[in-house]
Amino acid sequence: MVGFQRARSEEQREVRRRAILDTAAAMLTQMPVAQVGLNELARRVGLAKSNVLRYFDSREAVLLELLDLSYREWVAALAPQLADTTGDLPTRRDRLTRAIVTSLAANPVLCDLFGSQAAVLERNISPDVAAQFKRTSIATTGDFANLVARLIPEFGPERSWKFCAVTLLTTGSLWTHSQPAAAMLAAYEQHPELAAARIDFTETSTDLLNILALGLLATEA
Repeated sequence: MVGFQRARSEEQREVRRRAILDTAAAMLTQMPVAQVGLNELARRVGLAKSNVLRYFDSREAVLLELLDLSYREWVAALAPQLADTTGDLPTRRDRLTRAIVTSLAANPVLCDLFGSQAAVLERNISPDVAAQFKRTSIATTGDFANLVARLIPEFGPERSWKFCAVTLLTTGSLWTHSQPAAAMLAAYEQHPELAAARIDFTETSTDLLNILALGLLATEA
């Protein structure tokens, strides 16, 4: 727990905001999005719940900003992995999907945030917070699409954007479905014939992104 004095300057307010975000990020390494509560977040930061709400509209606003930051960091980290643009189209396509899936599988917090975005994080927020998030998300997706277009120029700008947008939607859905609850895990163990219904995130994401890339390449720009 961090003990804070009242923030009296913009610099102090920014330190407070950063502490709230860092604490939320640390909590997400220990529990899923659904279990991150505002009361516990405030306790760990060392603030009253009402003081946390001076900086963020709600729990969802905290996590939505954390998603924005995590998404930008992921795209920046992906850039050097996609820097090698040599090879024929199948080689470059495989390099693209492998880099995306491997980096996402290694970042469960980001995947969990993507999975919670529409149904949870974009609720209980103000129009201003919603608009700001969408602006930054669109800009980050533009950066992502530029990386894809550089590696796969056969896509062109429009199809690169579509590839990235569908990748994000797919990631959130697949991550959610690949994290079964305890009862479902027990059912799989007790009834082996149900194993076909269990989704492996890495394998399924790779298959779907390859299908998506092939489909986009088969359509006219």
